[in-house]
Amino acid sequence: MDQPLADIRVIDLTRILAGPFCSMLLGDLGADVIKIETPGEGDHIRRQGEVIDGMSWYFAAFNRNKRSVTLNLRSDAGRDVLARLLADADVLVENFRPGILEKMGFDQARLQAINPRLIVTSVNGYGSTGPYADRPAFDFIAQAMSGFMASNGTAETGPLRAAPPLTDLIAGLYAAFGVVAALRTRDQAGAEGAGQHVEATMMGGMISMLAYLAAAQLSTGQTPPPTGNDHPVASPYGLFTASDGPVAVAPSTPKVLARFLGELGLVHLLDNPQFDTNAKRLARRSELNTLVNERMREDTQENWIERLNAAGVPCGRVQSMGDVFADPQVLHEQMVIDVDHPGHGTVKMTGFPVKFSKTPCRINRPAPDLGADTRTILADAGYSPKEINALADEGVI
Repeated sequence: MDQPLADIRVIDLTRILAGPFCSMLLGDLGADVIKIETPGEGDHIRRQGEVIDGMSWYFAAFNRNKRSVTLNLRSDAGRDVLARLLADADVLVENFRPGILEKMGFDQARLQAINPRLIVTSVNGYGSTGPYADRPAFDFIAQAMSGFMASNGTAETGPLRAAPPLTDLIAGLYAAFGVVAALRTRDQAGAEGAGQHVEATMMGGMISMLAYLAAAQLSTGQTPPPTGNDHPVASPYGLFTASDGPVAVAPSTPKVLARFLGELGLVHLLDNPQFDTNAKRLARRSELNTLVNERMREDTQENWIERLNAAGVPCGRVQSMGDVFADPQVLHEQMVIDVDHPGHGTVKMTGFPVKFSKTPCRINRPAPDLGADTRTILADAGYSPKEINALADEGVI
């Protein structure tokens, strides 16, 4: 069977991370993604991270399953080429600052005139309207402004960012989700189905992930304090210290908590008037954690993890990045894959987190060299060899 998006063509004007992550996800689902890049420069991350055999592994991981066309969009001829490519496309993805696409001559009215069925997808920091629309956006700033950073860390550490660029990735994920939904809507309407504008933002995406923290703030007006590795609404829950290092334990329900304390020989605490409700356990969290740690230090990480998992208590080691990519379950799930990049060797990258029984994600092509597909794609769009050579001579491609 074909992949879910095998008949979908995506014109990708994005760079750096949030937008390329969106278009990568679409490519993993089978879409033909045409990445438009500036001649001689390309996406900035082609030169970032670890560059081995001339290939940035950072770039390779987020630009697999794409073809590259170099196109000078500052020129009239370059914008004419883009318009012709859009006429036969299903999706346009862009992560310019709001208003830039319009200044290039591609406002919503013109895009609809070029291709009424086009799904136009914008990934940006704060939204295309509103008081922050014109602000430059970056993951660190979006983590700070979304409330996420203030909820991380402890009172002693102060606000802490998450190491991965979560707001970029969440925005890209939501954008891809929006594209698939918009394609479904369009196709349900048949031949008369029209395109629409889809937008996902870094700040909004992160806010949507605040979960019970947002619920606490909105229901009580009280800002949840940062609790570090402790859980804001459950105790005991968090990192505890075995004889040879920390163990993460998540007894999230009364039944699982009883199993956890039972394995520790502390189940009697549930009948203790000081700890017999979750509210009391939260209030005396430090004292309770001390009792738990005293018992945890009597055995090793490995033994506790085996015992607790066998008892149905979620737990695990705090794994380093090296541990993760050697973990037997991670390898079994093929979350590390080897991709051959001709001329650059084999690149290891993260695999596909969504598994399909009949139409799986796959690598159809590795990340492209800059402009590697320009002539092929322009020829498919109807340009003659003479016209393509003229565009190259003029620096348009």
